[in-house]
Amino acid sequence: MGIPRSTYYDPKKENMARKQQEAFLQNKIQEIAYQHPYYGYRRITAQLRRDNIIINHKRVLRIMRQLGIQAKIKRRYITTTNSRHNQPIYPNLIKEKIVTGINQVWCSDITYIRILTGFVYLAIIIDIYSRRIVGYAIGKILSPELTLAALKMALANREIDHLIHHSDQGVQYASTDYIKMLKDHGIKISMSAKGNPYDNAYVESFFKTLKQEEVYLWQYETFSDVIERIPYFMEDVYNSKRLHSALGYRPPEEFENLLTENASQEEKKAKTLFV
Repeated sequence: MGIPRSTYYDPKKENMARKQQEAFLQNKIQEIAYQHPYYGYRRITAQLRRDNIIINHKRVLRIMRQLGIQAKIKRRYITTTNSRHNQPIYPNLIKEKIVTGINQVWCSDITYIRILTGFVYLAIIIDIYSRRIVGYAIGKILSPELTLAALKMALANREIDHLIHHSDQGVQYASTDYIKMLKDHGIKISMSAKGNPYDNAYVESFFKTLKQEEVYLWQYETFSDVIERIPYFMEDVYNSKRLHSALGYRPPEEFENLLTENASQEEKKAKTLFV
């Protein structure tokens, strides 16, 4: 008919729709940033896409800048390692190792959490393939019993075979009781080089996340505050909801479930081909 296509569109309605869409995106981005204050634009983009909102990361960055949203400033923390002891030291077994599945390598370490009356200590064990926290313990004293409790929890939660346990050279991990428990379960022992935290980078990365996304936001006052919040963060947030870039922007639990589903499908295919 010789009429331009643009004639059929009402500019006012089109502008209103754009404004509504922009307001919707702003609200969603603010909601995600509130729940995860240390998410940058890449993780927020990934979360939006998980919520079935197709959007370019450049647009997310633009909106975050307009709203004045940015990741919180990181803080430094101190080490809790005491390697001055006479216990045996074990070589680093994971330096050149390529990990291909869960329960192949666990990494362990301890950090402190400041409260009004002093410090609370947290020992954790992480599966480096899925980044999942498999064991942890919280205590008022930095002792071998703390790390033993975390190890017992991990062993109760997972089925292991051909596992390597990696830690620093701290006395808590070199203690007689801790080494005995590892050996009793057929676990190979690996330790970082002295004074080199990068050998245990997976746990160091988790501790940074824990401090930035939980501890610094709450400013715990008592031991009870720590007992209430830290397990919640590790189990209900970090393991279950927080997106990990190394896992294709999935939480550890979801990543492990996908591994299990894929393994089951491969097993079914193999049985079908065999029959």
